[in-house]
Amino acid sequence: MEIYYKALEESKYTSFLSEHRALPMMYMEDAIRATIELTEAPADQVKVRSSYNLAGISFDPATIGASIQKVMPEFELDFAPDFREEIAASWPESIDDSAAQADWNWTPKYDLDTMTEAMLSNLKTKLQLS
Repeated sequence: MEIYYKALEESKYTSFLSEHRALPMMYMEDAIRATIELTEAPADQVKVRSSYNLAGISFDPATIGASIQKVMPEFELDFAPDFREEIAASWPESIDDSAAQADWNWTPKYDLDTMTEAMLSNLKTKLQLS
């Protein structure tokens, strides 16, 4: 989130993660839709009774920076990894949601570029920027 705020407010951001530290993320609209789709799926399709993994998108700081630059070419990104880099290194780079895909046809609607466009547009409105 912070990278989008800084992009709009300052046209630059310093990442606390290294350039290629990928992490799994999901746009909130996909998470809400997944919850609704799961509750509405026919009972015989819901084969996992404890919980499903859901994947959205995985990206690293350099890739999200490039996505922002497609909308805001003036955006600048640099890197100054700190203690959070080590924490992020212990997390998975992606999540396996093949059971959700197979059982009730889960698929995210937002890729990185559509999420970036939505985030920047929504934050512009929230921040009352033109």
